[in-house]
Amino acid sequence: MHPVILQVGPITIYSYGLMLAIAFLTATYLTGLELTRKGFNGELASTMVLWAAGGGLVGARVFAILDDWSAFVSDPVHTVFSGSGFVFYGGLIGGVIAVSWSMYRNHLPWLETVDCVAPGLVLAHGIGRIGCQLAGDGDWGTETTLPWGMAYPHAIVGWPYPPGVRVHPTPLYELAAYVAIFGLLWAIRKRPRPPGGLFWWYLVFAPAARFAIEFVRINPRVFAGMTTAQLISVALVAIGAWRLLSARGMPVHATASVSGSKR
Repeated sequence: MHPVILQVGPITIYSYGLMLAIAFLTATYLTGLELTRKGFNGELASTMVLWAAGGGLVGARVFAILDDWSAFVSDPVHTVFSGSGFVFYGGLIGGVIAVSWSMYRNHLPWLETVDCVAPGLVLAHGIGRIGCQLAGDGDWGTETTLPWGMAYPHAIVGWPYPPGVRVHPTPLYELAAYVAIFGLLWAIRKRPRPPGGLFWWYLVFAPAARFAIEFVRINPRVFAGMTTAQLISVALVAIGAWRLLSARGMPVHATASVSGSKR
């Protein structure tokens, strides 16, 4: 665990921030490839990712505040500007809203464009979890005796267990799951399907993985024995599955065909 990668004088490079930067660059590159393949302007990927980064960070912070309202009330300045405590689903919602605005401004069709975004998004999420693992930002799991269990004694978030207690390294579980999902989405991305089909598959696979991993994370149960993340996961999987089922019989194609949207 290495919260700080490099420190030279007043300049400090944090592992979490470095992994976020790599994640955004990866998403930009992959989204650009897909936009170009579908006949759109691949250079718009950088604009979209910048909007996603801004909206995602705001959404993640807002959800983190709502998730721990007592901490915000006791120390609002620290809670808002702390380098930890981001909630991914808040970031996803904020990012989708911001990217949708960017698509609208650049006259990109929403469904076809989110298909271009989906593979890069899930891989970027996995890379971000490397940052969580290195920083020890509280994403760890429950106690375990499994041989790959880990302790986080130098975490940027207070370690809640006695010294030497090993827990599930859930950021690494998520990394493995999201890399596998990326591989699947990337492999099937060229298959003919109705617009939005690849994104709906993302909404099925990625939240399902998060739902399963939540069982060994330390997040509190809020309803029916499930965490907030699991409840949101169920909703997203349901949306993805519903859209996939309702798309049966719709016209399919592999590339963009809206000439007025290609810039």
